[in-house]
Amino acid sequence: MLAVASPNITEKTDEEIFAMARPLWRDLVKYSNEGKYGDFVKNFSSSLALAMNQVVAGHQFANSELARNLSEEIDPLGVIRRGEHVTVLYRQRSTKKPGEWLGRLVLGYEDGKVRIFGATIF
Repeated sequence: MLAVASPNITEKTDEEIFAMARPLWRDLVKYSNEGKYGDFVKNFSSSLALAMNQVVAGHQFANSELARNLSEEIDPLGVIRRGEHVTVLYRQRSTKKPGEWLGRLVLGYEDGKVRIFGATIF
């Protein structure tokens, strides 16, 4: 039997990675703004989904002015490759708070699909 190598996201170009990441980040922003935890985690890797504490995430959605007011307008800043994952960095803004934040999205493959292995806003 011929072994098929699993895809490595780090071999993609920045443009290919940004194209894969854009709809995932867009969904995170949308569902964070709407406070829809179930939809927010739908593209998470199984390990990240298990690690997420639903109570803490629900509290964040309910009480964070930033998490509920993210702008859909983002600027991709770059891609960092490490191991079997890439980190996509974004300039993120709020619709209510002045200033800019750094968005971080960690992507990799799980069961042949691109999944989110980490997502934060600083």
